[in-house]
Amino acid sequence: MTTLAPRRTRRRPRAALWALLVPFVVMFVLFFIAPIIYALVQSMFATKSSGLGLGRPETVFVFFDNYARALADPAFVESLGRLLVFSAIEVPLMVITALGLALLLDSGRAWGGRFFRVLYFAPYGVPGVVATLLWGFLYVPATSPILQMLKGVGIDVNPLSGDNVLFAIANIALWGFAGYNMIILMSALEAIPSELYEAARIDGASAWSIIWNIKLPLVRPSVILVTVFTLIGTLQLFVEPLVLRPLTTAISSTFTPNLAAYNQAFAQGNPNLAAAMAVIVALLGFAFSFGFLSLVNRKGNRAW
Repeated sequence: MTTLAPRRTRRRPRAALWALLVPFVVMFVLFFIAPIIYALVQSMFATKSSGLGLGRPETVFVFFDNYARALADPAFVESLGRLLVFSAIEVPLMVITALGLALLLDSGRAWGGRFFRVLYFAPYGVPGVVATLLWGFLYVPATSPILQMLKGVGIDVNPLSGDNVLFAIANIALWGFAGYNMIILMSALEAIPSELYEAARIDGASAWSIIWNIKLPLVRPSVILVTVFTLIGTLQLFVEPLVLRPLTTAISSTFTPNLAAYNQAFAQGNPNLAAAMAVIVALLGFAFSFGFLSLVNRKGNRAW
């Protein structure tokens, strides 16, 4: 009896481990790995008509021809460049805004901290389509009371013009996700032991010194996490330009790579080329995410 007890205690943790691990592995394979493999396979085929187009279309293996076609398309390449510009606008704005809100609420000086925490997080609960529609009404001069007031004092602004549309989309994304990222950073700030603050105040450290030398270094991993999440989110830009497209001529069917892939798949009837475009965007996301992580990990524990 004494020899069987240790075996049972060893088997139970293993059984519990597999019981928790198997559902995740199954869902991960079905809804993450399988779609990626399917997209890769589809991107290497093409549907071609035989003869004069009267015969039955046949699927042929074309290897990397779809990737070459995508990268040779000026509109798709331009959409990739536009996406990089949008990332350069959105990522710093998101990180700075979320970090600023988190530091403000963590300082203890903000009146009604719990109320404002819920208030800042509330936009995250609004679906992206609904949020874009709401902002769309505020962006159109004919329906926006704000733009009409500005026009009344001689300021004529069109957020959906060609020069401003990227900033208009960035504002929608910032409004929707800044509160979510703020909660992540707030959790990291609340995990810092209060003894560190007390010791710093005893040594005569100011509020800014505490932020710069204690808070920012200790929440650095969370800031990196928020940056990676925002970077990946910007590369998935699709809903906002799709909903705003009927409201402005500045957004075309190839405004972003995802819109271009959507257009190829459902408007042009070329899902294979759309799959190649989607894979290119995915590779771009992997490259930027891992490149950023490699950069910050190489710096290690250097000062900000």
